[in-house]
Amino acid sequence: MKISKTSSRFQHLPSKNNIHIKVQDGLFSVQGIDKWYSNWQEPYHLMLTLPWVGFIAIVSLIYLALNIGFAWLYLLGGDCIVNGNGSFADAFFFSVQTFAGIGYGVLSPKTTYANYIVVIEAITDLFTIALLTGLSFARFSRPTAKVMFSKFAVVMPQDNLPTLMLRIANQRRNQILEAQVTLSLSRDEFTAEGQHLRRFYELQVSRSHNPAFSLPWTLMHRINEQSPLYGFSAESLAESQSQIIVSLSGIDETVDRDVHARHTYGASSIILNHQLVDIIHVVDDRNRYVDLASFHHVVPL
Repeated sequence: MKISKTSSRFQHLPSKNNIHIKVQDGLFSVQGIDKWYSNWQEPYHLMLTLPWVGFIAIVSLIYLALNIGFAWLYLLGGDCIVNGNGSFADAFFFSVQTFAGIGYGVLSPKTTYANYIVVIEAITDLFTIALLTGLSFARFSRPTAKVMFSKFAVVMPQDNLPTLMLRIANQRRNQILEAQVTLSLSRDEFTAEGQHLRRFYELQVSRSHNPAFSLPWTLMHRINEQSPLYGFSAESLAESQSQIIVSLSGIDETVDRDVHARHTYGASSIILNHQLVDIIHVVDDRNRYVDLASFHHVVPL
């Protein structure tokens, strides 16, 4: 990804065509990404990403608006409802009963005009219920992974080689089957011609596959001469605004659907000459327990 240096005169001018990138604690984030309000131009994505409170509120408003609109249509027909007194309340409640298919039998259409409006409302009801049911199902059926990533990645010697280590844990009491993990390095670089680039490198993991991910999993990348991190330092990580991106994918055994999780470590979250605190403790010859309270703890060597 090529990065151009824009003149400070135009750097902060707002534009709908600009993608604004914020850097905080060495982490890049595209402003508005994965936020529900960034999808206002795409109604389907908006309804899927809205918080549940907002989703219920919008559905309720649509329901009320439709019934209010049909109530006014009934009022335009004059005295067209049996047992109605011509008030807006009667027209509204008749619309609600028609829209929901309740039909108590007290209020009913009296004229041909009213029957035409009932037909239109019934057709509108079919499409509206189908649409809202589909949206609700899509929201409920979206699988999510509840994976915890250690707050820090550490670099420590292992087998006489500096090794990048971090750990992940499945917070649900189930298994993620055929879990796959990738580590990527992202950093700023300059080409021989002086062009400023944001480059990505894949970091080899000693064990990138886990057939049944249920216990904490420590990911290790050995920093040898073939590693993009070879010869690095804390200063070089910060200067190049380096990031380690961890991506996990697998199959949630409960719902039998693909799940994904991702976490990013900025330069300030990569600590040299430290180690992760051991969280697996031995009770006796046969039993162990995992202390998740110390999951994020690191200690100096």
